[in-house]
Amino acid sequence: MLEFIQLLKQRYQAVLAQQGNENVKTSYQQRIDQLILAEAFIRKGQLIEASQPLLHMAVVGPTQAGKSSLSNVLLNSSAAGVSPLAGYTIHPQGFCNGISVADCTGLQRYFGRFQQLQQTQLSKDRHDCYSLTQNPTDSGLLPYGVLWDTPDFDSIDSATYREGVIRSIALADMVILVVSKEKYADQSVWDIMAAVEELHQPTIICLNKLVEGSESIIIQSLQEKWRQARTDEFPEVVSLYYQKPGGLPVWPESRQQLLKQLANHVKHDKHPRFEQELLKRHWQTWLAPVFAEHQALNDWAELVDLMLKQAMESYQRDYLNHPHHYETFQLAMTELLNLMEIPGLARILAGTRKILTWPVRQIMKLGRKRLHIADSSYEIALLNQIAEHTLIQLADKLMDKADQSQQGQWWRQVNSVLRSQRPDLLQDFGLAAKNYHLSFQQDVDSAAHRLYYKLQEQPVVLNSLRATRATADAAVIALTLQMGGIGLHDLVIAPAMLTLTSLLAESAVGSHMHKVETELKQNQFNTVKQVLFVDSLRNKLLQLPEQLSMATHFNISPDQLRAAESQLTEKRHGLRLL
Repeated sequence: MLEFIQLLKQRYQAVLAQQGNENVKTSYQQRIDQLILAEAFIRKGQLIEASQPLLHMAVVGPTQAGKSSLSNVLLNSSAAGVSPLAGYTIHPQGFCNGISVADCTGLQRYFGRFQQLQQTQLSKDRHDCYSLTQNPTDSGLLPYGVLWDTPDFDSIDSATYREGVIRSIALADMVILVVSKEKYADQSVWDIMAAVEELHQPTIICLNKLVEGSESIIIQSLQEKWRQARTDEFPEVVSLYYQKPGGLPVWPESRQQLLKQLANHVKHDKHPRFEQELLKRHWQTWLAPVFAEHQALNDWAELVDLMLKQAMESYQRDYLNHPHHYETFQLAMTELLNLMEIPGLARILAGTRKILTWPVRQIMKLGRKRLHIADSSYEIALLNQIAEHTLIQLADKLMDKADQSQQGQWWRQVNSVLRSQRPDLLQDFGLAAKNYHLSFQQDVDSAAHRLYYKLQEQPVVLNSLRATRATADAAVIALTLQMGGIGLHDLVIAPAMLTLTSLLAESAVGSHMHKVETELKQNQFNTVKQVLFVDSLRNKLLQLPEQLSMATHFNISPDQLRAAESQLTEKRHGLRLL
């Protein structure tokens, strides 16, 4: 699941970089933030499973709310750097309280591409890093664990270091939300709090920079804001007043044990269920553009199948069922002529044919029967013509889809890929058609042998046909066809072929001949459909969308999505993490 979330995030980022619609860009950026949060939360689950989990606490809030100052109060030190300037803290900074830095194993894996640096090494020119520092003093306010001072999430520059904020919040077992009387109503505050509700983190709100007597109205407003943003219970609010000498907020004596008590509400064993809830809540939204592409893929497959169905109808109408163009059964008849040699006359007939066909043999050479049949076949010419016409129609349909569909860009780019691949598709189809035609001669020969075996059961009919076979016309046709001296279309009107076909049809084996011809046609139809229009054309057409640019499309396959969704529901109480 982690790999799939990362893949989805990367595809969103790539598509966002090419997106021109501002509304779509805003929506996609929100989803990227959600995916970063989900990825980090899954990594936290791995961290919990890998070792004895430590307690992580995050101080979060808008700019100039006093987060770093409060962190120092909670740490009872000046470890967190402070400044009156907005946006001073731009990296997640962790402070170990009651534990050592060495105890924090696995954090580098959790933060992924973020690098752990010393606090003094953090630079404003680099945002993909964090620090981990030992707190030099003991804190009476914090439980043992790591306190994270986080950057703001609402300043103009916060977009550049927003990922660090999200990662540190997702790591937290407890959240300390810091707001001031000037900032508590900002929408950015409540957007963040709404986004992390599925993490089920025990939370307190620190209302900072107060003056005596002003907190009651603000707390009432805070309650209303919380109810609008979240569905869980409104948390404890700690009112913080400044002490004049140091300018630091004063933690109330009555709340000295609050954070330690809050730590008792942390339930690491429920983390897998919380992961599942988080993913399920956003799954349909995250995958919406992927579902749209999959629908387009289904529509594309249906369109391809419709075009190939029409292509097969054309093949059946213009070849298999055409009274003058269907040449395959005539090839079976010529093979039958060769099988019907008259015993005792074979040597004489062979000599006669050799004389009659000498010019043809000199040009075409012996042993080229099958290649000649493929080169002169009307069927192959027709199949290539049908394939070309099908691709032209398909391109027209793609442009119609581009104009009518919400996925217009997807259809336009598929059409572009089709245009670029069309010469190769037709070339491959033509080669496959020729190979099919040559290999199908085995079926033709088999049909001829079936007819000959049936004729052997009818000696009177066989001898009559042999008499026809003995004529020079029939003999020459049978042999010159093998050597390339006659075109296949000539077979339809050749007198010997007409005579042979008529005699067979009117004989006792006439019904068997029609049965063999029907079965040959059906076998031919099925072979052409599978070998040419499915294996050679359909499968390659269905693969064209895989060549779409990942900079503008998600290109996540249905199989990838099914594998991820199976993990989402595989365990009742959690996820199987990859």
